Amino acid sequence: MKFFTKEVQIALVAIVGLVILFFGMQFLKGLSVLSKGNAYVVVFNDVSGLSASSPVYVNGVKVGTVEAIDCDYARPDRILATVGLDEALQLPKGTTAEIASDLLGNVKLELVLGDRQGGLLAVGDTISGGMQGGLMSKAATMLPQIEKLMPKLDSILASVNALLADPALSHSLHNVEQITADLTTTTAELNKMMGGVNRQLPGIMQKADGVMANADSLTRQLNAIDVDATMAKVNETLDNVRQMTAKLNSNDGTLGLLMRDAELYNNLNATMMHADSLMIDLKSHPKRYVHFSIFGKKDK
Repeated sequence: MKFFTKEVQIALVAIVGLVILFFGMQFLKGLSVLSKGNAYVVVFNDVSGLSASSPVYVNGVKVGTVEAIDCDYARPDRILATVGLDEALQLPKGTTAEIASDLLGNVKLELVLGDRQGGLLAVGDTISGGMQGGLMSKAATMLPQIEKLMPKLDSILASVNALLADPALSHSLHNVEQITADLTTTTAELNKMMGGVNRQLPGIMQKADGVMANADSLTRQLNAIDVDATMAKVNETLDNVRQMTAKLNSNDGTLGLLMRDAELYNNLNATMMHADSLMIDLKSHPKRYVHFSIFGKKDK
C-alpha cells in the first residue's frame, strides 16, 4: 500500500498553499516573516487612522511595522499598539511615538528618539504616543477661522460682481483701449522721430567736431598770447592815465587851473561872451568894420 496516495498529495498541496498564503498575507501587511524583531508597546488615547501593518519610521527611515492594536478594557482610555522594530535599533528612554498622515491619507507611526544619556528602553517597554501636529492637523485648526471668513468672502464676491456689472467699468475699459491705441500711435511717431534724429546725427556730429576744432584753435591762440607783455602794456596805460589825472588835479597845468581857478573860468566866459557879441554885431553891421570892396567901388 502506497503512502503518497492521491488524497495525501492533495492534502500536502493544500497545506503548502495555506502556508504560502499566510506568509504572503504577512508580507503584504509589511510584517516580517523570516526575522524576529524587538516588540514594544505604544500607549495612545486615540489611534484614528492607525492600523496593523502601518509602517514605523525614525527620521524618515522605516524601522518596523505595527503588529497589533488592542484596547485595554480595564482602562478604555488606553489603546495599546504593539510595534515590531529591527533588532539593531535601540530606543533611548524618553522616546515617544506620533501618528502622522499625509495629504493622500497614508498613516504612519513616527518615533521621536529621546536622549541616549538617560539610558535605553528594554524590549517590551511601554512608549507614550500621540497625534502629530502636521499639515492636516494645522488645516483642521484653521477650519474655524475659514468658516468665520466665509461671510466676508461672500460680501467681497458680491461687491466684485456689482463692480463687474457696472457700465462704468466697460466704459473705462473702452477708454483704456483708446489710450492704448494712442500710445501705439505715439510710439510710432517717436520711432519716426528717432529715425530722423539717427539720420541727422552724423551731420550733427560733424558740426560738433568743427566746433570742437574751432575751440581747440581758439585755445591755442589764447595759449599763444603773451599775457605778461599784455599786462605790462595795460599797467603802462594805467600809469599814464594816473599821471594825466594827477596833472588835471594839480594847479600846474592849464586844464588844472581851468578846472580849479574860478576867476580864470569867469574871464574866459566873459571873453567868449564879448566875442559872441562882436560876431553878432559884425554880422549885423559889417560896414562899420570893413571900408573896402573887392570891386574897387565904395558903397553909398
